[in-house]
Amino acid sequence: MKTGISLYPGLDGSEKKMPEYIQKAAELGIKRVFTSLHIPESDAAALRPELSCLLQTARYYQMDVIADISPQACAVLGIRSLSPLAIQELGITTVRLDFGFTIDKAALFSRFMSIQLNASTIRPDTLYALKKAGADLAHIDALHNFYPRPYTGLSESYAAAQTRWLQSKGITVGAFIASQHGRRGPLQEGLPTLEQHRNYSVSLAARHLAALGMNSVFIGDPVPSDNELCDLADTGREEKDTVVLKGRLLNREPYIRDLLSHTFTARWDPAADVIRAQEGRTYISDHIVHADTDRCRIRQRGDITVDTAAFLRYMGEVQIVLRDLPAERRTCIAAQILPEEEFLLPYITPGRKFRFEWIR
Repeated sequence: MKTGISLYPGLDGSEKKMPEYIQKAAELGIKRVFTSLHIPESDAAALRPELSCLLQTARYYQMDVIADISPQACAVLGIRSLSPLAIQELGITTVRLDFGFTIDKAALFSRFMSIQLNASTIRPDTLYALKKAGADLAHIDALHNFYPRPYTGLSESYAAAQTRWLQSKGITVGAFIASQHGRRGPLQEGLPTLEQHRNYSVSLAARHLAALGMNSVFIGDPVPSDNELCDLADTGREEKDTVVLKGRLLNREPYIRDLLSHTFTARWDPAADVIRAQEGRTYISDHIVHADTDRCRIRQRGDITVDTAAFLRYMGEVQIVLRDLPAERRTCIAAQILPEEEFLLPYITPGRKFRFEWIR
């Protein structure tokens, strides 16, 4: 999954910090920068020099710069006309065309450079019109809006439906998540696409978007912490289509930790009450899994269990419990998904990969 940061020239007086911030992101493998040139609160006098700093630094690190622009951006950009060549010469590699662009103009741009559509608002008739006007779909991707005001963000169901539709047309889709460290003014309420992500950690929100099948994720706020940048980069390096869940190890046996460090695949024949891993029994090697008599209790939603030798040929099978089940002495409750992560369990669909990350 591609990852990106966001910067807003003329808004927060961050010109001096921009080069360092872009360098940090680039060194972590983050390849995209989103910016907007029509934010009402921007300081017009500061916008030009800060934008120049952004573009020069991003070009040095060969980052994809996505600029949300309108036809009135010529004065800001210092160009006579809004043409693909003039924009590319500035160092903008992708234009997000939202307000004020005709279908024919958008199609023209797509034949010369990358353009981005608003994934939250585009409709089938617009996409059909773009194709009819000769747009080059190979140069088109889409990015959802972010929503600064609380309770205005998208629902998961709507964003997921829009994303699936666009992807079915061959268009990749991205979305925004909020920083919990440095939020953009003037509201400072976070800049997520999904309302439920407004107060989620960068790690959890990014992993949720990955589970939803997003192709790229951006931190919408301009001043994330170093840890948030690292969490974003980690999600971007994850194997495609893998659901990552954080939990706590309850069993300290080294061979159990080693077993649960693998990436698993959910069986194609889903059980009603648990998620069964295809590979557990083959990963256990020559170890004998013994019962954990100290932890024989009702199996709760989110428990990660490993079958013991008492289950005979099932020894080593790894399961995630989906609903409370009776105590079972033949299985070991080896770990537990964090409660706030349990909402990710339904994304582990048949045939999908999943793995665990342990916290202390």
